[in-house]
Amino acid sequence: MDGPPPRPWLPVSIDGVQLLSKSCFGDTEYHILLTDMQCVWEERMASADIETRAQELNRRLRAPVKAFFSHLSEVVRPALTGSGGGTNISVTQQDGNIDMKLKSELAGLPFHWEFHCTPAPVTVVCSQLVRPLLAMSFLLQRQVEQLGGLLGRKDAEIQDYRENGATLSRERLQTEVFEERTYRENFMSKALPLLASDQSDSLQFDAGLQQLYAAVLSHGSSRKRKLSEDPSVEETPVDEADTTCSLGASKADSGAAEEVQLEAAGAKMADRAAERKSLPSAPAARPPAKPKKKKVGLFR
Repeated sequence: MDGPPPRPWLPVSIDGVQLLSKSCFGDTEYHILLTDMQCVWEERMASADIETRAQELNRRLRAPVKAFFSHLSEVVRPALTGSGGGTNISVTQQDGNIDMKLKSELAGLPFHWEFHCTPAPVTVVCSQLVRPLLAMSFLLQRQVEQLGGLLGRKDAEIQDYRENGATLSRERLQTEVFEERTYRENFMSKALPLLASDQSDSLQFDAGLQQLYAAVLSHGSSRKRKLSEDPSVEETPVDEADTTCSLGASKADSGAAEEVQLEAAGAKMADRAAERKSLPSAPAARPPAKPKKKKVGLFR
């Protein structure tokens, strides 16, 4: 089963803290990434862990995860996507971790939740931030080079018009001939001081960059999908949480890394086959137990 489309980083402000956020909420699980460009924090929670934490924070809650998870995602999602909300969320940073505490109301009673985000592994930081940003930088540089070439051809076209007697009807429309080196030097001399004076610019991820980031991840996902569809490559089982709530794969996975992953997958499948042969035959199935009556309501 395919996961959701890759999600971009979004600039958010939660409890006055400026962050970039990337989140995914499935049916009964979630995966959150946060960064202030000095550290990247992560929390991934599955259904069983969510149920345990919900009961610890809400003693009177007696309900399956599906009964309250939709409420949790609806309340916290606006804060994590920068679309408003977050007034009932407090943020604390301690011992290198970042915690978010949510206060809400469910079925007329208080509902509390806490996100405990810890520093993300280097592999996650590289796949979700470093490699996509390097790929984006490469694409933008190629775009700048093509635009510079286009401006040069436009200048040649304008010069040809002038040599054949064409004149401007309005003087204010006249432009100087584009010279790439001069333009680059002027741009850097003006832009670098602004970047150094306002570090918050590093947390800006506008709509254009978000679209480019998602396109880079989508391209990487399509490459992996084509590789998995190759009949010469055996299918590798994937964790259910990764397919139902995935933040997206990066584009720049090297061929050597892919070969190592495929070799490791083949070794795992061989080990599992050997384990199945060594396991004793399964005992006869017991008759199913009588289902317990469900209690009405989320709280008791």
